[in-house]
Amino acid sequence: MCSCGSPLLARYRLEQARAAFRRDLLAGREPTLWRYAEMLPGVPPITLGEGLTPLLRARRVADELGLKSLFVKDEAVNPTGSFKARGMAVAVSVAAARGVRVAAAPSAGNAGAALAAYGARARMEVRLFLPATTPRPFVLESERYGARVTLVPGSIADAGRAMRETLGPAGGEGGWFDFSTLREPFRVEGKKTMGYEIAEQMEFTLPDVIVYPTGGGTGLIGMWKAFDEMEGLGWIGPRRPRMISVQATGCAPIVRAFEQGRDTAGPWPDPVTIASGLRVPGSVGDRLMIEILRRSGGAAVAVDDREMMECAALLGSREGIDACPEGGAALAAVRRLARAGSIETDETIVMFNTGTGLKYSV
Repeated sequence: MCSCGSPLLARYRLEQARAAFRRDLLAGREPTLWRYAEMLPGVPPITLGEGLTPLLRARRVADELGLKSLFVKDEAVNPTGSFKARGMAVAVSVAAARGVRVAAAPSAGNAGAALAAYGARARMEVRLFLPATTPRPFVLESERYGARVTLVPGSIADAGRAMRETLGPAGGEGGWFDFSTLREPFRVEGKKTMGYEIAEQMEFTLPDVIVYPTGGGTGLIGMWKAFDEMEGLGWIGPRRPRMISVQATGCAPIVRAFEQGRDTAGPWPDPVTIASGLRVPGSVGDRLMIEILRRSGGAAVAVDDREMMECAALLGSREGIDACPEGGAALAAVRRLARAGSIETDETIVMFNTGTGLKYSV
């Protein structure tokens, strides 16, 4: 992270890459996110087979909402059951190449489990600081991967403070590395591959709308970055999807800031929602997220826990997709926008199920 408090983003020499990295070269490459290696850090991959998740057509749900073209990008099939595997795969790969031996992060659940898994793969010691309200399956999963887990009263912001108080300055005498959201640039690089995959799976015609459950916002920022890179590579044109950020009514800092016309989002007091990944009271990427929503002509939508659980059940019963509450939140936003006429009947919509619902079933 920059000393000014803003995120750092990796940049590539696109003019050089344009000549060497053509989209037709993707044919026959391995079915992981590392198929886009030219647009990723040049380090040996620490991989569990992450990425290239299915883009599933949701015909029954679309029919019920009066939509012609609704797709679900199902991130639940990633290693550790969520999209967090993407960011941690790349971030841990870079850290391992640079000799990092101790990895640490605060987490609402899935990111910690992913760091624990990839850290184990890279022979790192992993220290996780989770809110005490984190669903038990996330805690047990992280411990199975060998992580040392500390439960902290409060939110992920409180967990982050406890981590820094316990471990001291990152990179100091303890030699630990901070993998917190947007405090290093490489989790974004992993998450941006969702944008590359959507483009590839849709034959390089981007959808009209992308609906994305937003906590720390790494994926939203990453996908927008991917679209800019692909335009620089000559793979797509300047048209962009409308980006829709979805949060919980009990924790909606981006929605509040967007609706109030602000450029930054202040911290959300007392965040409460069943969706652990949405219980993020603030993000250092707030300015970038709000800018993306406005530049794309998008929106920010808050849905309550009842809506998200109802829609998660709909994805299961109608489409056979075992969605997490965050995925349910995305469908709830699609339903609301469709009913309000903010999404046109003939538009192509991609919504994200960011993880498996199994971790919420215990």
